[in-house]
Amino acid sequence: MNGPLPVGVAAVVGACVGSFLTVCVARWPDGRSVVSPASRCPHCKMPLAWWENAPVFGFLLMRGRCGRCGARLSAMYPVVEVAVALIWAGMVSQWGIHPEAVRGSIFVTLLLGVALTDARQYVIPDEFSVGGCVVGIGLAALPGGPSLASAALGAGLGFGLMWGVATLGRLAFGKDAMGGGDIKMMAMVGAFLGPAGVLFTLFSGALLGSAIFGPIAFRTERLVPFGIFLAIGAAVAYGWGDPLIAWYLELLGLN
Repeated sequence: MNGPLPVGVAAVVGACVGSFLTVCVARWPDGRSVVSPASRCPHCKMPLAWWENAPVFGFLLMRGRCGRCGARLSAMYPVVEVAVALIWAGMVSQWGIHPEAVRGSIFVTLLLGVALTDARQYVIPDEFSVGGCVVGIGLAALPGGPSLASAALGAGLGFGLMWGVATLGRLAFGKDAMGGGDIKMMAMVGAFLGPAGVLFTLFSGALLGSAIFGPIAFRTERLVPFGIFLAIGAAVAYGWGDPLIAWYLELLGLN
């Protein structure tokens, strides 16, 4: 069942999840609680009213400004809320009322959180990576996704491959070439996608990162926020990994 009503409900739930995600993105990198204090203006620190916390509509009703000090609020809040609403609605539209819709919604939401925190602060909080890994393995017990064994093997493979790459990079360059957050993130990806998804994510993430950010990093010596490109690669792997792998194998004459 994937009619207008379930899709609409999923969009509302997704917007609420997106609102919570913005709190996680703002607080987890600094080690702050997402429970207290209550949401408040980042400028004057005054708590927000209940209606101001309403996803998307609260921002629109406030016209993007704090009602107390008049400071402009970040557009990240409604953008993320709409994005997560679309993710959840899209999953229900694709899968209907099915466990895979929940699993896919949670996974892509986690990837969005990873990309945002890595882009903003070069940090991937353990709550997204380690917590997401535990959730991914737990959700493997539901029908429609990878088996529990595949999820566990994928988590181990993702962590092991990234740890190996980081160790070799440290030996080759004499400094850390990759953050620990990327390593733990790939364990989370493996828990949701299994071993094949790990390999696809690493290949596509490395390709995207090298093509898009590589020249910038070479000129400026800035660190590459690799988590962003791994998140994109993992999202592609979830949505189109199997047909892309089949196409590539056919191109090589191996299928």
